[in-house]
Order: sequence, then structure tokens, then C-alpha cells
Amino acid sequence: MGDDQDDKPLTTWEMLHSILAAAFGVQSGKNRSRDFSRGKPRQFIVLGLICTALFVLLLAGIVQLALYLAGV
Repeated sequence: MGDDQDDKPLTTWEMLHSILAAAFGVQSGKNRSRDFSRGKPRQFIVLGLICTALFVLLLAGIVQLALYLAGV
């Protein structure tokens, strides 16, 4: 990984990996510095909001399923 890799913007997969790792609290310092040097804040914010919304919808679905199975 030379200088060419340092100039390339992050791919969507790299950003998603960073967001999920940070959400679980296992983000490495190397990846965090890569994100700050190559990533764009707007992309991280949008992808983070999408992941958060999906997480909330998943939790709501699990609660609804549990309530349905409990007969409530």
C-alpha cells in the first residue's frame, strides 16, 4: 500500500465497515486515522444515519414480533 492508496477516497464498503466497527466500539486507530484523512464527513453522517434508522427499525420489528408471539 503506497501513496496511491492514501489518495483514493474510501469505498462505500470501507465506510460501512468503519461505521459498524465504531458502533460496536472496536474501531482500530489505524482505520480511524484513515477515515479522517481519506473520508468525507457528509458521507459518514449520511451512512451513519441510515445505519441508525435500520437498527431502530430492526429493534422495533423484533419487539413487534415478540409481542405478537406472546399474544399481547
